[in-house]
Amino acid sequence: MQRRILLAAGLAALGAAAAPAAMAQATVLKVGSTPTGIPFTFLDTKTNSITGFMVDLITAIGKDQGFGVDVQGTPFAALIPSLTTSRIDIIAAAMTATPARREQIDFSEPVYAYGEGAVVKDDDSVTFTSMEQMKGLTAGAQLGTTYADAAKRAGMDVRTYDSVADIIRDVSLGRIKVGFGDGPIVGYQIAQGAFRGVKLLPGYKPSVVGTVNLGTRKGDPVMAKLNAGLAKMLGDGSVAALIAKWNLPPSVQG
Repeated sequence: MQRRILLAAGLAALGAAAAPAAMAQATVLKVGSTPTGIPFTFLDTKTNSITGFMVDLITAIGKDQGFGVDVQGTPFAALIPSLTTSRIDIIAAAMTATPARREQIDFSEPVYAYGEGAVVKDDDSVTFTSMEQMKGLTAGAQLGTTYADAAKRAGMDVRTYDSVADIIRDVSLGRIKVGFGDGPIVGYQIAQGAFRGVKLLPGYKPSVVGTVNLGTRKGDPVMAKLNAGLAKMLGDGSVAALIAKWNLPPSVQG
């Protein structure tokens, strides 16, 4: 009888010790990713799920750090509001860590660095190399992006859009002279034939160069896990492998 009691007590203790570990493994965090930021994040119409470089990254970090991810398609302009109101727990998208955004949320260590690309009609012969040379021109940029703000400061007539595809459409139709979008995203889609009738402006030098980082609410302890997992992936070449997988150009220096 005593042996049975001891055995039951031992099993109970083992179960109690295993419970926290099981709960930790079962933790699932909601991740906000945009459905239009190919190849960083985008909607795969075959699976009806969000995929891309940043999705692969946060999934791998979660696996290493003991949490699962529930990736939710979120418009770019809604990412920070969704995070601060707890509709999502992490931002994993092509979002640069600007000073204004740092006032609202916390960012991880840098993942990747890039600047904007300037898109014009494919038969346009303009030779602008910076925004400053485009003062007075009608331009398009995505709502909530740093490119829209920079173009306004450069004296351009800026129209804002919900998606890069809408910007490209208006450039190709001649409704705006130039469109601004994330250089790697726009270049990838032009190369893949997704955007027709346009080209990246040759010789253009980005006015806004920033780093893509993961985002969390202010003071959220999950940030320590994100940075730990990211550091491991940067160190062992996993991030470089993802850059190659998604045909991104090399990370640039700001």
